[in-house]
Amino acid sequence: MTVGAMSGPSRGEWVDIGGRRLRVVRAGPSEGGPLVVMECGAFGCAADWHRVQEALAGLGIRSLAYDRAGLGLSDPGPDPRDGRAIADDLEAMLGRLEDPAPLVLAGHSMAGLFLRVLAPRVRDRLMGLVLVDAVTPEAVDHPAAARMSAGFRRAMFLLDRVADLGVMRPWSLVAGDRIGLPPEISREKRRIYASGSHARASAREVQQWLETAAQGRIEGPFDPDLPVAVVTAGAVPLPGDLQAIQNAPALASRAGHVDRVEGARHASLLGPRYASRVVRGITHVLEVSLSSQG
Repeated sequence: MTVGAMSGPSRGEWVDIGGRRLRVVRAGPSEGGPLVVMECGAFGCAADWHRVQEALAGLGIRSLAYDRAGLGLSDPGPDPRDGRAIADDLEAMLGRLEDPAPLVLAGHSMAGLFLRVLAPRVRDRLMGLVLVDAVTPEAVDHPAAARMSAGFRRAMFLLDRVADLGVMRPWSLVAGDRIGLPPEISREKRRIYASGSHARASAREVQQWLETAAQGRIEGPFDPDLPVAVVTAGAVPLPGDLQAIQNAPALASRAGHVDRVEGARHASLLGPRYASRVVRGITHVLEVSLSSQG
């Protein structure tokens, strides 16, 4: 295992996955019990999950958030940055940690696409999944979502080319922290959001949305025996059929949990007012899985 404390004031630790390092932030007990592994959404980083990790630690639940390759403080990875590349990195990271604990996978926003690719790879130790206002491969085909993602991808091709010109710095003051993070963590998040390298890597992930969605469809839906919690932002209006697509993974599970959180927006769902609802989804998955084992 190659894990080391990070230099400077940054939180977390480096995990070497074979000549490249990922920044990992762990919370809760150092050992024992399941591990909740958290994937951020587009333009996100480990800081996004701080409020949820803090709440889980208060319950004695271990968690791990990290910066994907090229995001935040992690080293860049080879292109293309699609679901399979990201799953390869996460598998390598989990192997280097040498922690055989059962896993719960939690994904926010675009990370819903990644979980469809990753879940089959860790099925032998997977306890369940939590999708937090998440995109699914099926949602990508919805006309409203397709129009939005097409425009977003076009913007990302441009951002990829101008990221190093500092274009994200002023935007980070407005949109760098819509979650509601504590001051120190908010400063970390805003610094990362303003970074040209972070913007470029994020743009390249978004450019691969369609390919990642196709990879997820090839893997197929989640195993219905897995508990699945879907927690969505109630303040975000969605067409009824798109909301049904978003809820479908939980409804297909034999132990599903659906929670539409009134007042929550896409980012604030991870913040101080609503993080407890995300935690409730995680504890649902843990309780159902542990009871079935007992």
